[in-house]
Formats: sequence, C-alpha cells, structure tokens
Amino acid sequence: MEEKDYGLAQVHRASLSILKEIDRICRKYRIHYRMDSGTLLGAVRHGGFIPWDDDADVAFTRDDYEAFAKVARKELPKGMRLLEPEDLGSRNTFFDFTPRIVYLNSQTHADSEEMQFYDGKLNHLWVDLFILDELPENRWAAGWTKLLHVLIYGLAMGHRWRLDYGKYGPAGRLAVRILAGAGKRIPMKTILKLQRRAALRDRKGKSRLMYYSNYQPDYLYVTVEKAWSDETVDLPFEDTVLMAPKNWDEVLKIVYGDYMTPPPEEKRTPTHTDGWITITG
Repeated sequence: MEEKDYGLAQVHRASLSILKEIDRICRKYRIHYRMDSGTLLGAVRHGGFIPWDDDADVAFTRDDYEAFAKVARKELPKGMRLLEPEDLGSRNTFFDFTPRIVYLNSQTHADSEEMQFYDGKLNHLWVDLFILDELPENRWAAGWTKLLHVLIYGLAMGHRWRLDYGKYGPAGRLAVRILAGAGKRIPMKTILKLQRRAALRDRKGKSRLMYYSNYQPDYLYVTVEKAWSDETVDLPFEDTVLMAPKNWDEVLKIVYGDYMTPPPEEKRTPTHTDGWITITG
C-alpha cells in the first residue's frame, strides 16, 4: 500500500531497516562497521535518529568495506541494493564517490531529466557508506593525498548532471570549470580508478591516522586516530543496538565540537529531502 509522508517518520523507519540489515550482515560475517556523522551523534545525544535528520551514515575501514561489498549483494533482502559509484560510472555519469545501500521502495523526487540522467538510481532513500583509509602522519604528505582527492573530484564533476557555479567564489568557479572541462574528456571509469589509486596510495600500515577517502572535498578535513576505529562498541539506537567506534567521543568532538549542544531551533531542519517522499513498502 502506497504511503506519502511529508514528515520524517517514514524516512527514519526506512533508514532503520537498512541499518538493521547492515548490522545483521556484518555480525554474520564478523565484519565491523561504525555509525558515523549524524547517525553516531544521534545515537549518543538522542538514543536514535536526530529528530530533524533525514539520512543515515555508517563508515568502514577499507578492509571491512571490501569484505562487506563481497557479500552484501547476495545478503541484502529484496527492496534493498548496494549502489556503488561504478554502477553510475558504467553510464559515464557521476554523483559522488560514496557507495550506499538504497531503499528501492521509495521515491524522493518527482521524475525529472536529472533523475533520468542517473537512470533513476538516485531517486531513493539510502544509507551512505563511508570508507576510512590510511593517511600519512607527515603534514605535507597528508596534504598532497587530500589535494589529489580534490583534483580527482573536480575531474569527476565533469560527468555531473549540472554544476551550480553560484556556490563558489571567483577562484573556485575558475578551478571547477577547468577541472570539470578536462574531466568531461576522461571516461568516468578511468576517473574511478584514479580515485581508488589515490585512496590506497598510503596503505602501508605504518601511520596512526585515517581519513574518509570518499567524503566530498569540503569534509576531507576530518582525520581520526586509527586506534579509535580499530575496535567497535555497541550503542543503543532506537529499538536495537548498532556498532560505533570505541572512541566515539573523540570522533564526535572533531566533527562537531560541543556535540551535546543542539543547534538553534531555526537550524533544526532536514538537509537531504524536500518533503516529497513516497514509500511503497
């Protein structure tokens, strides 16, 4: 039976069902994941979803993600699927470098040319899967690694549906135009290989630092201690328990600062959905 909901109850219900499936699969195969970003903050501050949040995020170390990806497609139930950047890259289109578990029985936007450009694959609710890779301790080496990601992301933007240059300053607009223009001439499959190579270039096992190699460029500042994510703990989340980094307090302080203080009421608004949500199962 089709339901339309202009609040967040349906979003939270669908997102929780995905999170539970990720948790089930990971426990079955002894894989570790970690609640991340607003989902981790919600677990600590609210015991579940942040009331005004409209998405969910988890993170894996590189080895954990690769183990998860090997079994997810066969383990996920009907109505959910693992969507990787390669699934869009095969059509020479780009949205971002983040894999996600998609809730197929949902629609988040009215049909449009943009949704058709992405073959309808992005017109669903989803849970983002972020990947933690090793980062050099040397500041200059770390800066070079992150710069590579920024440049590669700029190339990939040449395969986006449309670019909004209005959100950049003059220098940013020029940089995006140059990179996206060059990237448009490079097959997306090649750019995906470049991104993976950049993410794995420091995989030597000697650094104590990790970073989210498939974040968007403006979030690449987040660097965490490897020890914080090597072990996980269970935290209550809604009516279940989910995995979190053992040192979740340190992670949240880096991302949010004083994370126990909610934002002003006028900023407690959804950021990913616009109220147009249809869920059919």
